[in-house]
Amino acid sequence: MKQCQISDDGDVACQRSLDPSDSPGTLTLNQLLLESRLGLERVHASDLEQEMAAGALVVDTRPVDQRDRDGHLPGAVVIDRNVLEWRLDPSSPHRLPIADDPARRIVVVCNEGYSSSLAAHTLQRLGLTRATDLIGGFQAWAALRKQSD
Repeated sequence: MKQCQISDDGDVACQRSLDPSDSPGTLTLNQLLLESRLGLERVHASDLEQEMAAGALVVDTRPVDQRDRDGHLPGAVVIDRNVLEWRLDPSSPHRLPIADDPARRIVVVCNEGYSSSLAAHTLQRLGLTRATDLIGGFQAWAALRKQSD
């Protein structure tokens, strides 16, 4: 089985495991991230405002304690990660009214850009083909904002 490491910038380095106990068909978390990111056109923090101006729906999936600690993302819709698919899937009876266009660009934001990749990949599998995520998550956006202040 290959083991892959993904840097914060999205660079990937893989090596084959020599452990005979590795089960074929199982993935490491890094492999799952790599697989999830292959189909994403990930957004850089410096491009987030432009994405929003072009009509993208930005979804903040960070838990309330992180939002309270680090601040809110202006213009983002807050959707808890555990209900994300139900709130955005256009076929779900529990979807939000803003989730009525499966072709709309959706940018998922988590704290550091890991769980958002998995979430965006899942949304794509539900037919939201333009779903993606923010590289480095909220922390990358906040650091960029701090630099410009």
